[in-house]
Amino acid sequence: MLNSDQAQARQAARNYLARQPLFLDTETTGLDSRSEIIEICIADHHGTVLFQSLVKPAQPIPLDATRIHGITNAHVQSAPAWLEVWPQVQDLITGRVIGIYNAEFDLRMIRQTNLFYRIQWRPAKETTFFCIMLLYAQFIGEKDYRRGGYRLHSLEKAGRQCRIPIPNSHRAVDDTLLARQVLRYIAGDLTTQE
Repeated sequence: MLNSDQAQARQAARNYLARQPLFLDTETTGLDSRSEIIEICIADHHGTVLFQSLVKPAQPIPLDATRIHGITNAHVQSAPAWLEVWPQVQDLITGRVIGIYNAEFDLRMIRQTNLFYRIQWRPAKETTFFCIMLLYAQFIGEKDYRRGGYRLHSLEKAGRQCRIPIPNSHRAVDDTLLARQVLRYIAGDLTTQE
């Protein structure tokens, strides 16, 4: 039996799934205010990858970042620049509902990368972003007394707790598909280990 917060999270997840959302993930050169996107993936509600690309950054990828996602400067050497990638991304997400695990981070990286290349972007009013990480935290219901609210879980931990066999490889395709499955788990829609 779900408690009221869990039931609320489950209903929100079901409402999002009913709107056939897209799912998005990025990999970056780091976490700070100068970091850029170096890989992006967008998948549809069926789990079909609609767009995936490495992105050649303006700055070298720090070794600390490479240790996390495995993307090296050699990998992105012949990749398109963000100026080439962004129009395709923008076309796909405009007017859609988009689920992101840790939406605050990925949206900040999109804004930062756009600003770096002097791209003006304000999402269309019809575009809706929602955070799967926050929904999962509410669904699991572990209190975070120090910060208030619910304890946040990494995508990797969420995948393990939900027994989803997709690895959290810190690569955009795997992480996009894993986030989709976590949302389905919250919604009570994950009947098989897909």
